[in-house]
Amino acid sequence: MKRTRRIISLALSLSLIFSFAFHLGSKAENVTASPLNNYPIVLVHGLFGWGNTEIAHLNYWGGTDSIRELLQSKGYTVYTPTIGPVSSNWDRACELYAYLVGGTVDYGAAHSKKYGHERYGRKFGGVLPELNEPDSILKIHLVGHSMGGETIRMLAQLLENGDTQEQAETTDGSLSPLFSGKCRHWIDSITTIATPHDGSQFDDTEYKLEPLMHQFVAALAAAAGTNIDDTNLGLDFRLDQWGLEREAGESYVSYYKRVMSSNLWKKTNDLSIYDLDTDGAAVLNAYAKAQPDIYYFTISCSDTYASPVYPHYQIPYPNMNLALLKSSIYMGHHVNYAVGHVTVDEAWWENDGIVSVRSATRPHSDSSDPYNENYGVAQDGTYQFKSNTPKGTWNYIEEIENTDHINVVGQSSNKAYLQSKFIQLAAMLESIS
Repeated sequence: MKRTRRIISLALSLSLIFSFAFHLGSKAENVTASPLNNYPIVLVHGLFGWGNTEIAHLNYWGGTDSIRELLQSKGYTVYTPTIGPVSSNWDRACELYAYLVGGTVDYGAAHSKKYGHERYGRKFGGVLPELNEPDSILKIHLVGHSMGGETIRMLAQLLENGDTQEQAETTDGSLSPLFSGKCRHWIDSITTIATPHDGSQFDDTEYKLEPLMHQFVAALAAAAGTNIDDTNLGLDFRLDQWGLEREAGESYVSYYKRVMSSNLWKKTNDLSIYDLDTDGAAVLNAYAKAQPDIYYFTISCSDTYASPVYPHYQIPYPNMNLALLKSSIYMGHHVNYAVGHVTVDEAWWENDGIVSVRSATRPHSDSSDPYNENYGVAQDGTYQFKSNTPKGTWNYIEEIENTDHINVVGQSSNKAYLQSKFIQLAAMLESIS
């Protein structure tokens, strides 16, 4: 009997020990883990974008609030550069490089000669000059919205590999380190949000600069609830390399009209309107490949639904920014099977008003990059880095539903929900070992 009681007592003790241990383990899983890196996060804007509050006293990243300040309040180091709002991804990448390490923008001798603009641009002080130091172990997380996602891909391609044409053309010792192939391992991760990796099918017939500009201004005015138009926007086009800088004493109206009436838009592929075209994006995809030492993540947005009537065109939800309705409706039914061009079919129809979900998922056209479209979110719906995540592979996190292309960053509605997405993303990036 005593032996039986001792066995029962031992069993109960072991049960309590295991229960206590399990309770501690469960508790530990719910405690926020210490960050595994504290690398700065660089948020790169898209077409017609800006860094902070240069336009209408609005943040590109956050609208009436600031995502940068929100993340900084939680201990993250965040930068929001302003680069060419309508320039090509090559030129923007060169400007982003100068913004990071400082110095005069060098667009490259070969590139500038090919496209006929000045080789050198504006000067930047540099927010992270230590990146250029030979013994630096600092890295960065790059996050790009819209065209910003293409720009950071271009920057990664140049940093990791340099450019052979620039190396061949520049024999006088003035080659920028950006083109040398000796700036590897700066980037820990790249995340793109609503980026047209395959271009936008709206570009096939209507993606010209001035209509896009009017659409942007209208969308901004609607989001801001203020009286903004082409005459008081104040956008610095940053086209100095093309000789289109604003002159001393020149009114903004005069500057705006001079930019818009320039023949530049008709004679070069070294501009955003080419890179955002489906064919131009395919050229970028073939050049800017996923790099083997960088983590890649993508997030798409969708604000359309399939019509119940065949052929099930995509229709915008009522909450879509009014300025995006025309482009969204067009994209929701447009196809292009023309020989010699990127094929556009019904897989492209679902969209956020300007970018298709398909295009935002990963590069397809002329891309051989590996991908995982089932990376997904954690069981609780949050963004979490997985220990088996491969580098050099596009990992698709999620589609943010009922969210248009502008509101995902402008956040004039669903602000708390969309802010939480950026907080989750920052937490995921700092958990990369």
